[in-house]
Amino acid sequence: MATVGVLALQGDFAAHVRALGRVGATAVEVRRVAELHALDGLVIPGGESTTLLNLMEDEPWFEELRAFHARGNSILGTCAGAILLAREVRHPAQPSLGLLDAVVERNGYGRQIDSFETRLASPAFGGEVEAVFIRAPRFVELGRDVEVLARLEGEPVAVRQGRVTALTFHPELTAEAKVHRYFLDSMLASEPTTLRRF
Repeated sequence: MATVGVLALQGDFAAHVRALGRVGATAVEVRRVAELHALDGLVIPGGESTTLLNLMEDEPWFEELRAFHARGNSILGTCAGAILLAREVRHPAQPSLGLLDAVVERNGYGRQIDSFETRLASPAFGGEVEAVFIRAPRFVELGRDVEVLARLEGEPVAVRQGRVTALTFHPELTAEAKVHRYFLDSMLASEPTTLRRF
């Protein structure tokens, strides 16, 4: 059984835990960096990225998350999580992990009132997926090694680079678990050093 942590500092981490449980993973909430060592993968949920950065100041989260990735573990970031994973953040600029060769613009689809739901065609996720965009960021630049998994009106909204998957929308706020299934399958395929097969 794969053990996947969900960063539980802010955002709807409980919905990610439920979705991971529906696809057979052991999902646990993570609030301390020491808890990363027991995991095969990690989900960084949405929320408000500036608030998330403030909440991460009490421990060396950036160093430990980079080390977690370097050990061969997989990371899924959704909305604010995608912002945190990017190489560069704009509108305004803010620190990020740089684990995904992408430039992200915060609130790229507008304010809270501009939030929307839609369905996206994505063969990678097994067909159409329901997507909830809430003050969503936009990918404005992608590196050549970044694979696009889903687009909205031609723009990338789900991408992957190696063991890092990032979405500008919230899959956890729907009844589906296709994205979480994809994440688990990609963990198995990447064969990270600490993965326990299930």
